[in-house]
Amino acid sequence: MSRNINRLRRQKRIRAKVSGTVRKPRLSVFKSLTEMYIQIIDDESGKTILSASLSEVSKKNNLEGAKKLGKLVAEKCKKAKIEEIVFDRGGYKYHGKVKAVAEEARKSGLKF
Repeated sequence: MSRNINRLRRQKRIRAKVSGTVRKPRLSVFKSLTEMYIQIIDDESGKTILSASLSEVSKKNNLEGAKKLGKLVAEKCKKAKIEEIVFDRGGYKYHGKVKAVAEEARKSGLKF
């Protein structure tokens, strides 16, 4: 099995348990080799409330860029009056850039 297929299987297992609502939307993380994207999603209506990408914050796809992205998402959530979220790591291990995004969003005021 390829690494991506295994990640997609883990993502399916996670999505079976994690769902976002209007009051507590889902923060979804996707990363590629060059970019990192975050969406705040309401699964009841199937709509993306807001989104952010690494290109808005930093030119480099590294740990510092991920921290800046987490801070940006938290700021956007505050403007949209979202205080609590459910974290969806997208099948990735909770370390490195994914962990940096989550921790920086927590520091900036989001509750998981």
